[in-house]
Order: sequence, then C-alpha cells, then structure tokens
Amino acid sequence: MYIGIDAGTSGIKAVLVDEAQAVLAKRTVGLSSRSPHPGWSEQEPADWWGALFDAVDGLRAEQPAAVAAVRGIGLSGQQHGAVLLDAAGQVLRPCILWNDVRSSAECDVFEQRFPDSRSVCGNIAMPGFTAPKLIWVARHEPEIFDAVRHVLLPKAWLRYRLSGEMIEDMSDASGTLWQDVGRRRWSDDALAATGLTRAAMPALCEGTAQAGRLTRALAARWGMAVPPILAGGAGDNAAGAVGLGAVREGDAFVSLGTSGVVWATTERFRPRPESAIHAFCHAVPEMWHQMGVTLSAASCLAWWAEVAGRDEAALLAELPERVTAPSGVLFLPYLSGERTPHNDAAIRGAFVGLDRASTRADMTQAVLEGVAFSFRDALDGLASAGSVLRQADVIGGGSRSAAWVSILASVMDIPLHRLAHGEQGGAFGAARLARLAATGECVADICLPPERIATVAPDAALREAYGPVLARYRALYPALSGLSPRRGAA
Repeated sequence: MYIGIDAGTSGIKAVLVDEAQAVLAKRTVGLSSRSPHPGWSEQEPADWWGALFDAVDGLRAEQPAAVAAVRGIGLSGQQHGAVLLDAAGQVLRPCILWNDVRSSAECDVFEQRFPDSRSVCGNIAMPGFTAPKLIWVARHEPEIFDAVRHVLLPKAWLRYRLSGEMIEDMSDASGTLWQDVGRRRWSDDALAATGLTRAAMPALCEGTAQAGRLTRALAARWGMAVPPILAGGAGDNAAGAVGLGAVREGDAFVSLGTSGVVWATTERFRPRPESAIHAFCHAVPEMWHQMGVTLSAASCLAWWAEVAGRDEAALLAELPERVTAPSGVLFLPYLSGERTPHNDAAIRGAFVGLDRASTRADMTQAVLEGVAFSFRDALDGLASAGSVLRQADVIGGGSRSAAWVSILASVMDIPLHRLAHGEQGGAFGAARLARLAATGECVADICLPPERIATVAPDAALREAYGPVLARYRALYPALSGLSPRRGAA
C-alpha cells in the first residue's frame, strides 16, 4: 500500500493506492490563501499541516488495515513557494506563493547579479519563482531575512515535519532559480545572487529516491507498524506527469487546474527562456521537461462563478450541449498576470466586446475560450522551443467539462484525450513515486498511462472560426498592457 499527498494551493489531497494501482480511498481538505496587498498571495504552513493530518486521518478512518500496511509515502506540492525557517526550524513568516507577483522588480536584480541565470537555471526570472522572493524579503523585511537559516518549498517543509529531514527533489528544485537544471545540482552563483549559500538549501534527490522515513510517532498515530519510506516526490506538474505515465520523450499533457500547463517530456535539458517556456528537471532520473504556463486557468471560471452568483456547474449548464461558434465576447484571462508568453506580472484581465445583447452564457463561453487561447499561446511557445505536440492528455478539474475540452481541442488544433481519472494526477503520481522509492521497481513498469475514455478531436469548422478570434485576442494584449493600473506598481 502507498499514500500520495498533493499539497495544492486550494487543498491537500491524499490518496491510498494498492499494489494493483487502484485507488482505495481519497480525501481532500480545502485551503484558503490571503492577499494582504494587491498582487500578494500567502498561506500559513501550519494550515497545510493541519489539512494533511485531516486528510490522512480520513484515509485511516475509511481503510484502517490498508493504511497500517503502507510501505511508502510520496509528496507532491505547489511549486515556488518560500517557507523561511530560523535556526530552530520555526517558520518566520507566511509562505509567499507561486502566484504572488510582489517581487517583479527583484527579478531584474537577480538577473543583473547573475548574468548567466537563464542558461544555467533554464528560465527567465519571474516573480513566481522562489529566488526573487528572497531578494524582496531582504529588501523589505531585513530582520526576517537576517534570521533565515533554511529555505524550503511547501512539500519539503511537509517532509521536514513528517520525517525531520530537509530534502527536496529535482523537479521542485528546478522552480526556485537556484538550481543548475542541466547538471541537477544547486548553483552557488544563483544562491549568491540572493545572499544565500548551500547551507540554507535542502539536500537534493531524485523523485524516485528514498528521502527519509515517517517518524515513529506519526506512524503510531496512523497505525503503521513500520514507519514508511518517504519518496523524493515531485512538484505538482511533474507528479501529474508521473501519474499520467508521461515519462518518455514526446509524452504530453494539458492541465486545466487552478493554473494551466502545457507539458512536454524531454530526454535532455532544452532551455528556451526567451519564449517564457520553462525547462525543468523531471521527477524521474535523467529526464527533463518543457512547460508553458498560464497563471489563471480553471480559477478564471471559479472567479466568474463568484462574480456571477452561480456555481460553476450552473454556468456551464447554460451553454449549448455543443459549441458551434465563438462567443461574441472576448475574455483575457490575466487575473494574476501571465507567464507564457508574456512574462508580465502587472497585466490584468478584461472582458471585451460587450453589448446590450451579451448574456451571462456568452460571458461564460468567453471565459472558457480566453483560457483556451492562453493555452494556444503556450502550445506555440513549446513549438518554438522544439516540442511540437501532435496530441495530449487533458487533466485537472476543468477536464470534467466536455464543452471546455472541446473548445480547447479546437483552439489548440490537436486531439485531446479525456481520462478515466483526470483529476487525481498529482496525488496519484506521488503514490507511484512512493512505490518506486520503497520497492526499487523500474519507472517504465509502474508509470503506465491511464485509461483514455474519449478522444476529443478539433472541430474543423470551429477551428477555422477561432482563427480570427485568436488573432484579435493576441492583438489586445499590447493595448491592455498599456492600460494596466498595476503597471509600475507590481
């Protein structure tokens, strides 16, 4: 038996998986973020810890004998967050999250201090990454920075609480801007650019490696006779890839989660920072990946549902069973800035083209289409970086909507495969990594692709109709950028 724990932005998800890779039980405990100032996004690590306890307690309540037999635990987590610890291992301040854009100016500082950062780290310095956050803390909270002795990513902090070990896997470490991604090790020059040394960093390991054991006290709490091995684990997207079996060159998927991802597995390090494409280590040994990211994907629909005063299902029910023409309204999904292709923390979203005839359904469809257009930007960025996708699996909460997947397939102009279990990705991938760490089995034998329940091909007529709409969407970015109220203030 194996447990996978995914520490996401909106909740902690835990799954219990047996030797046949069947999910026996799953639990999700919600989390909330706070934004004390515009562009800020923070969470209290203590809230993750409480949610993790509730999730694993729930697994035990449902399957006590199976939980007692757990051999390995895998962790997946939201990337880039900065958990700052003092010499006693105590948290110094709330965690600054991946979608926090306060450190925009510090990105320039980082690249000025470390001119080779893009070739070594494989990425443009963006405020979502961890390194600029530390420069911001040094500038604005110097007393806290002076007390920092360890910097951990969210899942590494959970591992520290679970095992007492400070260890991070290669995929999550890639999102800090402190890693030499091609060589899979910390970069002293990158750390020096933020006033840190390796002493502040956790040890690095592969996601499939053994990385500590559950403490005896926690094993006893959950009825485990032998404390399970903890796997190196993975960042959330790499864990999703492991869960999908996307571990070979050319494997690809699209994630319609809180943020959006277009992923391509690669067998070598292929950076393309000028197109705002990420190049990271994979969670499995000797593999890497490229990734285009949109900061607001399914979260756009959640935001619109809150504004419209309807739940998401009710909004989607107002759409036709089959979308046959673009909405008359355009939506630009830059609610939290954007990464690929703009690397713009200050840009904000908009509805464009509203008139008196516009309906709530028109606006809902526009939200789905705007997110799809941002995915097309990411797809084209990957193509410029050498990864041309011919097809992809689609995962995440948004994949439950047949209409959204159909729109996405037509805008991206590739077939998308809906999966039997398209929402369990990160936690299930973490459970697979737990198994690999505990047993030493071969990655290819365990990381098999899931059942595809449907393939959604592009609709030829809709694909053609979206062509000019996509062009108008892209043309709006420069004008919207100039109008952003946060330009120069982010």
